[in-house]
Amino acid sequence: MMSDAIDKDRCGCNIIHEEAVSEVEDQMIADEHAQAMAVFFKVFGDATRLKILYALNLKELCVCDLSIVLGMTQSAISHQLKMLRTNRVVKSRKEGKVVYYSMDDDHIRRIFDQGLAHLSHLDDRTLPKEMTSDELTSP
Repeated sequence: MMSDAIDKDRCGCNIIHEEAVSEVEDQMIADEHAQAMAVFFKVFGDATRLKILYALNLKELCVCDLSIVLGMTQSAISHQLKMLRTNRVVKSRKEGKVVYYSMDDDHIRRIFDQGLAHLSHLDDRTLPKEMTSDELTSP
């Protein structure tokens, strides 16, 4: 029954809707913008980085705090924060010797919150086997 699954994603005919195709072609994202978006969204493709973002969505924290919350070394946390900072997903501020991290801006917070909202309306049967909705929504 594999062909049934494949057929669901195909048209049952070969009719080209020229007006719709033309409209989309005229408005299609440029290759360089698509590539930049792919790089941006790739940042969200790592569970450790998502846990860091989840924590920072709740409260501004330093590397020491994050290492305790996530049960990881400060070095491992710093490595992930560097990638998040480079891609302008998190920002830092220094207070004395302590560097605090937070979400870069409201755009990032909204993107993150939308991801959580999307997953919250899926039930566990539709999530990949390696995760459940409880695992995704708990800090």
